Amino acid sequence: RRLIPFITPYRWHSIFALISMIVVSITQYAQPYIMGRAIERIVHKIGAGESVDGDVRNFGLLLVVLAVVSFIAMYTQRRMTGYIGHRLLREMRGMMFRHLNRLSMRFYDNEEVGRVMSRVTSDVVTLQELLTSGALNVLADFIGLALIIGFLFALDVTLALVSLAVIPPLMLFMWLWQGYAARAFIRTRMAIATVNSNINENVSGVRVVQSMGRESENLRRFDRLNTNNLDSNLAAARLQAAVMPLVEVLSSVATLLILIVIGIRTFNGDLAAAEALGFATAFLLYIQRFFNPVRDIVLQYTQLQRAMAGAHRIFELLDTEPEIQDAPDAVELREVRGQVDFNRVDFEYVPGVPVLRQFDLHVRPGETIALVGHTGAGKTSVTALIPRFYDIKGGELLIDGVDIRRIKLASLTRNIS
Repeated sequence: RRLIPFITPYRWHSIFALISMIVVSITQYAQPYIMGRAIERIVHKIGAGESVDGDVRNFGLLLVVLAVVSFIAMYTQRRMTGYIGHRLLREMRGMMFRHLNRLSMRFYDNEEVGRVMSRVTSDVVTLQELLTSGALNVLADFIGLALIIGFLFALDVTLALVSLAVIPPLMLFMWLWQGYAARAFIRTRMAIATVNSNINENVSGVRVVQSMGRESENLRRFDRLNTNNLDSNLAAARLQAAVMPLVEVLSSVATLLILIVIGIRTFNGDLAAAEALGFATAFLLYIQRFFNPVRDIVLQYTQLQRAMAGAHRIFELLDTEPEIQDAPDAVELREVRGQVDFNRVDFEYVPGVPVLRQFDLHVRPGETIALVGHTGAGKTSVTALIPRFYDIKGGELLIDGVDIRRIKLASLTRNIS
């Protein structure tokens, strides 16, 4: 629901991509049906001693036309999804960048830079892939499955039911599997964000790391985080690897069942040789193609889980409101003189750990004052309160006699800068 507004501006491109994708599915999944009918007809005519030159030419031309139409439709689909995807990527990053610039200093005090960077880079890319190629591919796969089932029943109802007998075990397995997969892929996103955060922290603080001789200790900490990331991805890979062998086994089982049923019906005289050969060709091609969308859906499901984990982290960031906001009756700061008054100000970064207590300071316009004290005494905090990077807990902070909380933030920072 929250992702729909991102797609809405590109509704016509999305419609063209959807139409193109449907055309691709129809042209691709109609081919086994045509080939099965062609083989049945040609074998029947050969058995009757009739010429098959016209049939070979007509069926061959039809397949070539389908291939050309599929090429054009697939090209259109890729063009449209590429157009949508790259613009979505640009807009989402721009939106997150604007929001990050609005957030208060306390957010950055509590949030590691690497985690923020991971949300703006890798999480946005993963979500963009889902909104474009991922979502359309899943839709194309489901449409393909529907077309295959339709063609199977159009060929032969009994054989279609035999072919689809392997679907219930697959659905049961997928239902059990998806719960584990969802948790596993969320863990991978969290693990890589922690690794990125630690890398950023060490690179930006390399001067401190080297001056304090912390290289070995920091390496041990990074190795622990990196190992956790490895374990998370290996667990997700094991879950993903468990699906493909099952799909292959069920595909083989379906193929075997089709051949057995066709053989029995041919032996009993229910199918002529030409029909049996045509059915065998069409059904075996469809069984092979039936499991291709199933494989794709499984792979796309893993992408969906990664994207949903990324989306959760992106919207968590976008839902974070700036702590410092304008009051309803905020005023513009005009004709600034520069009188600054701290009246019995209390301030703390962490609740219960005071930095300033009953702090008084009065600075006249044009006056220069030096703040001297030990590290942690509150010198920087005093200067951070004047542009309202943080709000005071008690007392008053006045600029030209106006409480700083009643001044529009943009007006305050513009005058200070």
